[in-house]
Amino acid sequence: MNSLFLFISLFTSIFSAENPELTIKISNIEKIRGEIKIGVFNKDKDFLKESGSIKNYSIKVDKNTAVITITDLPKGEYAITMYHDRNFMGIPKEAYGFSNNFKPKFGPPKYNDCKFILADDKTLNIKMIK
Repeated sequence: MNSLFLFISLFTSIFSAENPELTIKISNIEKIRGEIKIGVFNKDKDFLKESGSIKNYSIKVDKNTAVITITDLPKGEYAITMYHDRNFMGIPKEAYGFSNNFKPKFGPPKYNDCKFILADDKTLNIKMIK
């Protein structure tokens, strides 16, 4: 009985789905103050809606680059939005960025423009757009 228990424990630990690490490296930060606000979306329908993000994060800005490592997202499909909030009212008047470094030309991006798959540890490099 003990060997069966050991086998089940070993099998479960090997194949259990731990959350992968998502590291986001942000560059091209113009002003060294405020915060970068990050929204994580997993549905086309809710993309870019204030209440549509499934997770939100913020990073204090103290240099021209910033890094955040997110460990609480399960494997899946996501899209990232971010903006540099320097206004005390929280109104995004500053630079912004999207996963896949998507640069909008004639309107806001679509979910499909920014989506990516998080299956294993992943690093996104996002350049802020002014």
